[in-house]
Amino acid sequence: MTPKLTLRHLPPRRLLAVAAALALFGGQAEAQSTAPDVGAAPAPAPTENSEANATPTCALGSFHCARRPLNYAMCRPNAMLEFYDPTLSKDSSLRDTSNTEVYAEQVDSSDQTVYHLQGRVKLERADQRMQSDTADYNSDTTDYDARGNVRYQEAGQLMSAEHMRGNTDASTGIADDVRYQMLESRGNGVAKRGQMLDAQRTHYTAVTYSTCDVGHHLWEIRSKDLRIDKESGRGTARNATMSLGGVPIMYFPYFSFPVDNRRQSGFLNPTFGSSNRSGFMLSTPYYLNLAPNYDATLDPRIYVDRGLMLAGEFRYLNLIPGSSGQLNIEYLPNDNGKTAPNSVEQTKGTDRYLVKFNDSSHLIGPWSFNTSINRSSDRNYLRDFGNDLYTSAIGTLTSSAYVNGGGRWWSASFGADTYQNVDPNLPDSVVQYKRWPRATFNLNLPVERWLEFGADTEAVAFRKNDVVEGNRLDLYPYLAADFRGAAWFVRPKVAYRYTGYELTGGYQRYGYFGFLNPNNPNSPGITTPFSQRSPSRSLPIVSLDSGLVFDRNTSLFGNSYTQTLEPRLYYLYVPYRDQNNLPLFDTNLMSFDYWQLFSPNKYSGADRQMNANNLTAAVTTRLLDDNGVERLSASFGQIRYFNQQRVQLPNGANTVSAPTDWSGSDYVAQLSVQLNDQWRLNSSYQWNPHTRMLAGNDITGKPYFVGRNTDLGAVELQRRIGVDGIVNFSYRYRRGLLEQYDASAVYPISDRWRILGRWTYSVLEKRTVEALAGIEYDSCCVAVRVIGRHYVNTYNFNTQHANANNAIMFELQFKGLGAFNSQAEGLLRRGILGYQ
Repeated sequence: MTPKLTLRHLPPRRLLAVAAALALFGGQAEAQSTAPDVGAAPAPAPTENSEANATPTCALGSFHCARRPLNYAMCRPNAMLEFYDPTLSKDSSLRDTSNTEVYAEQVDSSDQTVYHLQGRVKLERADQRMQSDTADYNSDTTDYDARGNVRYQEAGQLMSAEHMRGNTDASTGIADDVRYQMLESRGNGVAKRGQMLDAQRTHYTAVTYSTCDVGHHLWEIRSKDLRIDKESGRGTARNATMSLGGVPIMYFPYFSFPVDNRRQSGFLNPTFGSSNRSGFMLSTPYYLNLAPNYDATLDPRIYVDRGLMLAGEFRYLNLIPGSSGQLNIEYLPNDNGKTAPNSVEQTKGTDRYLVKFNDSSHLIGPWSFNTSINRSSDRNYLRDFGNDLYTSAIGTLTSSAYVNGGGRWWSASFGADTYQNVDPNLPDSVVQYKRWPRATFNLNLPVERWLEFGADTEAVAFRKNDVVEGNRLDLYPYLAADFRGAAWFVRPKVAYRYTGYELTGGYQRYGYFGFLNPNNPNSPGITTPFSQRSPSRSLPIVSLDSGLVFDRNTSLFGNSYTQTLEPRLYYLYVPYRDQNNLPLFDTNLMSFDYWQLFSPNKYSGADRQMNANNLTAAVTTRLLDDNGVERLSASFGQIRYFNQQRVQLPNGANTVSAPTDWSGSDYVAQLSVQLNDQWRLNSSYQWNPHTRMLAGNDITGKPYFVGRNTDLGAVELQRRIGVDGIVNFSYRYRRGLLEQYDASAVYPISDRWRILGRWTYSVLEKRTVEALAGIEYDSCCVAVRVIGRHYVNTYNFNTQHANANNAIMFELQFKGLGAFNSQAEGLLRRGILGYQ
């Protein structure tokens, strides 16, 4: 019979020889799992828990999907040390309160001090188990000695050795011929000898590490000498070599790395890439852990076609109480590269830079100060050094600084906005006015449960060289009521809008005049101009929004739904005011869409307020499933105009577009369908029902009419393929401005291979705007991604000439270590809707 002992009162420090081994190899595994990934801890990757390895599903239509966790599903499920027992408890919190069970064929404690255990020795406590052929333990000195097939398992790791010896009081120990495997980070390897110097310091010789299957290391890191210091959170390795497929690819005579989640100074993963504009690029960032609340990163880069650049990042938190922010600087002296074609600026031989600064600081009470500064040395900077279409397509850099405050019923701000043109093909005149300064105050005060009083106010000083400048005050108080029941609502609103100006310069040169026409004072004409330095506009705005909601139970394709029918009427009245003498500082005509059917103004700024005597009629129907999720939504509506739309934008010097004679707006339709989680369809359509006669006649001698055209059409289809595949198709059309096809896909060929691509084609320009193709390979411990891309990065509207960039990106990821180049992931997540 095998003796069994239950040790109920033995002090925890004397539980067994394995007590020191726990600390020893726990430190080793923790250090090894982070050693090559300088600056970051590895993500947990359980070996046999398939749910933990599952990719979280990204909802269809999401613009940003969560990153896929490291996937170890392709690893062999039994690729663990042979003594692993999956039935052993995984709850390490029970150690202090659990008894230690000791099993052995022979137990000798005749001298009352030394315990001699022989024959299939096994000790268990909660999630811990140690096995060996023999084990000796001295309860007085706390020396231990375990020999022969020493095996240890706990919730986080496995470990085996031929011999372990040491002292639990001194926290020392030595193990020979070690094999280990981490169950949470999947790291595994061997060591010739592991030595625990004390509770905080360990030393290993001839140690290896990999996250590949045990016995099948596609990649591996070897170090002749490895030291771990838990107190400082640092490890040092000497003579370390990384090999891929048995071939050494990197050698480090010495490097330091973190062994826990504490931030530590050190080199980060290098990045590399290539583009037509700057040639091959190599970056080797170095992280500086300066203090618990601030740090910095120095990023020296080399661009083969341009020269050396030094980039840096500084982050801080509570450097001043209540503050947080980030400063990024890029600087390249004496640029050697060529100036971009058709550029209005010469950059060769100049110093080039980019500065980004963001700060948020609490001042007092509800007040805070927010700053965002973005400046570049020249207009070509983002085109030359941007690494994707998103960056290179930016045409304006915005800088702002504001004091903001707010409460339950109010909000206020005071600050300034300025803008920099970074489009090399456009003059500075296209940049919008600086708002220098700008103040806002918004009020939303409940008077009764169904009644509220509010006001939107803004005061701005607009500044811009060589054009009209001035100050504007916009006051917009309103009184709104909300009457509603279970199936109806009525929302009347009465508002008054006053907008006044004080023009400070340039207004006489640019034709901001009031026009007097004695024959027709209600119609603008170029007769007797008189300059106005302080024009203004004031008018009431009245609206009534009402609707009904009907619902019924229905079924579709065997599923039950709740169907709603929601008719809605919106009446808007705004009297006409002649506004031709008002400047245009920040106002444009907004794109017409479904929500414009219920908007009190079709202009984006305060410089124009449309006149209206309109009635919008619209209807929406929805299908809601049993959980209340909207599976289908269809809407249709139109505005009927009882009066002409007389407020128009200028179409030339001292001339204004003629009032419209439309009896109604475009018909607007929207459809959104997602009957299950595998596919979705969104579409919108606008049709112009009106005709208009062009000057002259056609060849038949009859009046020539055009119209009844599609003004806008858009279709977007998204289909999920398996867990991590997606197909997108979209068509976008806006008459006279845009017609594009856009298709993208991530298609899983197998568990290991995925192909991906995107193609965007402009019908109007008859050219490809962007094309991307790539392939991904995923295995147990290595992932590879290769992407080729072509995209238009500049377009000259005057010459109608487009410049394109071609690039190839390569990314190699050793799972558990991090990627050597992570730029491709951001590009794919922005370019392919639903990419993970």
